[in-house]
Amino acid sequence: MIGLIFGSTDLPIEILKRIKKKKLNYLIIDLTKNQKFKKEKRSYPCKLGEFGKVISILRLNKCKKILFAGKIDKPSLKNLKLDFKGMIYLTKIIRSFKKGDAAILKEIIKIFQKEKIKTISSISFAKDLTLKKGIYSKVKPNKSDIQDINKTILILKRINQHNYSQGAVVRDQKVIAIEDKNGTRKMLLKCKTKKKFKSGVLVKFPKKQQDLRIDLPTIGLETFKQCNSSRIKGVVVKNNRNIFLDKKKCIEFANKNKMFIISK
Repeated sequence: MIGLIFGSTDLPIEILKRIKKKKLNYLIIDLTKNQKFKKEKRSYPCKLGEFGKVISILRLNKCKKILFAGKIDKPSLKNLKLDFKGMIYLTKIIRSFKKGDAAILKEIIKIFQKEKIKTISSISFAKDLTLKKGIYSKVKPNKSDIQDINKTILILKRINQHNYSQGAVVRDQKVIAIEDKNGTRKMLLKCKTKKKFKSGVLVKFPKKQQDLRIDLPTIGLETFKQCNSSRIKGVVVKNNRNIFLDKKKCIEFANKNKMFIISK
C-alpha cells in the first residue's frame, strides 16, 4: 500500500491514472481545499498540520511509503491548525516556515522519516512525465537563442546560491523576469512585448537545494500558451528533473506556433 499525499494542480490526477493502470494498492491523503479526490475509494480529507491524523491513517493501512504531488496551499502560521502530533513538531515547523517552501517540505519529510514512513519520488510511477535530453520541436534554436539559454542558466545558478527560483526569462541577453513565490504565470505576464516576432527563452530548472522527491518544476500546455502570448520563442527544462504534462499537446502547440522545446 502506498500513501498518495495530494494537493491541487493536474499532476496528482496524472499520477493517479498511472497508479491505477499498474493496479497498485493506494490510499489518498487529500490536502485540497475542495476535497478534489472525495469520490475516490480510500480518500481521506486532511489539513496541513494534522500530522497525527495522517500518520494514524497511514499506519492503520500499513503504508510505509508515501508520495507527494500537487500544490499544497500554505496557511499563515497564525491560521495553521496543528493536532497533538503537530504540536510536538511545532518548533521545527515554525523554523521551516520562516525559511520558505523548500524548507517546509524538507521538514515534513524528516517528520515522516522519524515515524518510519519513507518518502519516494513523485515520479516513481510516472517516469514518462519527464523528458530525456534532446530537442523535441521542429524549430531549433539559433545562435541568439543559444546565447539567451546559456545566460538564463547562468542567472539561475547565480541566484540559487542565495535564493530560490525555478525559472527565469532572458530576451536578447537581458534578464526580463525571474520567478518568485507568485509562480510562472505571473512571471510570464511581465514578459509581454509588442514585437511581432518571437524572441527570448524560458528556462525552468530545479532549485539548487530542491528536494527532487516532492518539488519538481512543472511545465504544461498552459505554460506554452502563456509563453506564446508573451512572444517567447522557446522553453528549456532539465532532463528527467521537470514534470512535463500534456507532452504530445505541448509539442504540437510548439510546432504550430514556431517555438522550440529543449531538455538539457
